[in-house]
Amino acid sequence: MYLGRGQRREHAAATPRDAESLLRPGHNCWNVAPADRVAFLVDAKDYFEAFHRAALKAERSIVILAWDFNSRTRLHFDPVPKGGPPAELGDFLNFLVRRRRGLHIHILNWDYPMVFGTDREFPPLLGFGWKPSHRIHLRYDDTHPLGGCQHQKVVVIDDAIAFSGGIDLTVRRWDTTEHVGCDDRRKANDKLYPPFHDLMIAVDGEAAGQLGALARERWLAATGQKLAPVQGAHDPWPSGLDTDAAEVDVGISRTMPPRGEAHAIREIERLYLDMISAARHTLYVENQYFTAPRLAAALEKRLAEPDGPEIVLVLRLLSHGWLEEATMHVLRTRLIQRLQKADRYSRFKVYYPHVPGLSEGCCVDVHSKLMIVDDRALRIGSSNLCNRSMSIDSECDVTMEARGRPQVAGAIRAFRERMLAEHLGTTPARVRDALATANGSVHGAIASFSTGERTLRELTDLPDWPEALVNVASVADPEEPIALQALLDEREIVEETAKSTPAWGKLALLLLVIISLTLLWRATPLATMISPQHVIAWAKDFGARWWAPLVVMALYTPACLVMFPRPLITLAAVIAFGPWLGFVYSLVGIVASSVVTYCIGRGMRRDTVRRLAGAKLDRMTEVLKKHGLLAMTLLRLVPLAPFAIESIVAGAVHLKVWHVAVGTAIGLLPGTLATTIFGDQIETALSGGSINWWVVGGVLGVLGAGVWAVNRWFRKMASRISTTNAAAGPKPR
Repeated sequence: MYLGRGQRREHAAATPRDAESLLRPGHNCWNVAPADRVAFLVDAKDYFEAFHRAALKAERSIVILAWDFNSRTRLHFDPVPKGGPPAELGDFLNFLVRRRRGLHIHILNWDYPMVFGTDREFPPLLGFGWKPSHRIHLRYDDTHPLGGCQHQKVVVIDDAIAFSGGIDLTVRRWDTTEHVGCDDRRKANDKLYPPFHDLMIAVDGEAAGQLGALARERWLAATGQKLAPVQGAHDPWPSGLDTDAAEVDVGISRTMPPRGEAHAIREIERLYLDMISAARHTLYVENQYFTAPRLAAALEKRLAEPDGPEIVLVLRLLSHGWLEEATMHVLRTRLIQRLQKADRYSRFKVYYPHVPGLSEGCCVDVHSKLMIVDDRALRIGSSNLCNRSMSIDSECDVTMEARGRPQVAGAIRAFRERMLAEHLGTTPARVRDALATANGSVHGAIASFSTGERTLRELTDLPDWPEALVNVASVADPEEPIALQALLDEREIVEETAKSTPAWGKLALLLLVIISLTLLWRATPLATMISPQHVIAWAKDFGARWWAPLVVMALYTPACLVMFPRPLITLAAVIAFGPWLGFVYSLVGIVASSVVTYCIGRGMRRDTVRRLAGAKLDRMTEVLKKHGLLAMTLLRLVPLAPFAIESIVAGAVHLKVWHVAVGTAIGLLPGTLATTIFGDQIETALSGGSINWWVVGGVLGVLGAGVWAVNRWFRKMASRISTTNAAAGPKPR
C-alpha cells in the first residue's frame, strides 16, 4: 500500500528499529533518506520497461547520469501503435518533450576516450545520427582525473522516482532473466552479444529527491549550470512495478575523485569494509570485477575467524578482450588465490553462471554490483570491486537496511533467494527448501543444483601468473588518481621558459648547417658517392652482420646521454633490418638505455642529481615515489625533462627497475611504432617505389590527434585548477 509522506512518517515512528544501523552519514554514506517504496529490477528488460512507463508520466524533469548513453537503445519489443510512444530511446525522448512542453531532459554522459568508442554513438554535436529536440540537453563530463570516468548510472524523474544501479540506457545491455544462449533480440549493430546480467533499484519519496540532488550536483560540476529541484506532489511510479519493500530508509553512498581543493569522497569503500565486517552468517556478492586489495584483505580477515560468515562471490567466467584479460583478469586471479589459501574453514567459494547453448569463448556477462549481508542489508549500485571504483571514478550505490524489522529482513532474504534461483535455473521456493536442507548454507544449496543445465559453477583451475605480470596489470586499476598538479606545473614552467628564450640563435645555427651541407654536396663528389641506392646498400650490408643488432641497441645509451635524436637511429634500424626487426631492436635499445641511466642514477649523490635535474627534481620525485609504474609511463608520454634525466631521477629515488623498463616501453611504444612506419615508407621511396600516402596520412593523423588531445587535456586541467585556486583564495602558510 502506498502511503503519503505524512502518513509514512507517522508509520515509521511507530515501527521498532532495534538493530544498530550500518549507515553513518559523512563516513560511509552521503545521506540516509526514507523511501515509501523500493523495487529491485533484475536485468535490463525489466528496467527498460519500467523506465519507459515512468518516463511517460514525467511532467517537468528527467535527469540521466550515464557511463554510456545510446539513442539507438531499444526499450521494449512490444508492437508500437501508430502515433504511440516509440520503442527506440532517442525517438522516445523526442516524443516526450514534444508531447509535454514543460518537460526538460538533461543527459550527462561520460566524455570517453576513443578506446571505448567501438560500441558508442557519435555525439550528436558532430552532426551525425540522433538529433535531440531543443529541450533535451546532452552534455559530456570530462571532469575526472586521468584514467577516471563518470560511472554513475542514475535516472531521476520529477524528483519523485529514481533508478540507480549498474545498467546504462545503452546498447549491449538488454536481456531477460532467462539469459538464453542465443536470443535474436539481443543484438547491437546487427551482431549478437552474450547474455547480460545486471541490477537496478527504484526508490521514491525523499530518497528519490536526494538522488535528484546528487544528479544536480554532478550536472553543476560538469557543466557549470544549476538545475532547479522539482516542486509539487506527483507520483510517476510506473504501473506494473511491484514493491519489494515499503517505508524503509535507504543510504546513498558515493565515490568522487579529488577535484581542485575538494578532497576525494570514499564513502563506497568504507561501506564495503563495514558491511564485510558486519556479516555474521552469509555475505553474498555479485560483481563485474574483483581486484581491490583492501576489500580482499577485509575478506581474508573474516575467513581467519573460526565462526565467520560464508562468503559467496559470483563473477563472470571470461573477460572482455585481450586487454582486460591481461589486466583485470590477472589481478582477479591473484586475489581469489589469496583468499582460497586463507580459507581454513572452507567458507569461501567463487562461482560463475552457466547457461546451456553458449558458443565457445562466451559466458554470461555478470555486470551486477550487489552485496547482501545476512538478512540485514542489501546494496545495489554502480561500483565494482576494484580500486577505480573506490577512488577515481564517480560512483553511486544505494543500500537498504532491515534494522530489526522482520518485513524488510524478509524482503532482503527473498531477493537473495531470487538471485540464486535465477542463476540456478529454478524457483525461489526450491532455493528456500534447499537452504533449509543445508542448514542455511548457501554453498550447500548451490551444490544441490550442480547437475542442472543452468547452474552456478565453481571457478577453479586458476592459472599462476608471475609477480611481474601482476604488477604490470595493476596499472589498469590504480589505487588513486595520479598527482597531475606536478605535471601541470612543470609543463607551465617549460612552456614559459620556451616563450622567454629567444630562438634566433638556434634558427641561425640551423640555417648555417643547411647552407654548409648544400655547398658540400654541390662542390664535392659527395652527391655521386652518397646516392639513395648506396645508402640502402650500406645499411643492408651492415644489417647482415651478426653483431649489427647489438651495435644498434647499444647506440641508444650514448645517444640519450648526449641528447642525440633517437628517431634517427630507429630510422636507420628499420632500413638495415626491416620494419619488424628494426622496431624490436629499437624498442629493446631504448628500454636498455633507460635501465643503464637508471643504474647511473642509483649510484649518484643526491646533490649531483639535483644539479642535473634542477627545479624539476622535487616534482618528479613526488610523482615517481607515489605512482611508480603509472608515473613512469606518463613521464615518457609527457616528458618533464630529457629522457636520461628522468631515468637518473628514477634511479636516485630507488624506483623499481622493472617500473622504469616497463614504463619506458609502454610510454615510448607509440612514437617508436610511428617512426618505424615512417622509416619503412622512406626506404620504399629511396628504392624507387611509391609511398603509401594513406599509411603516412593515417600515422600523421593519429599522432596529430594524440598531440591535440594531450594539449587540450592539459589546458583544461590547468584552467580548472587555476579557477578552483582563484575561488579558494590564497593558501594559508
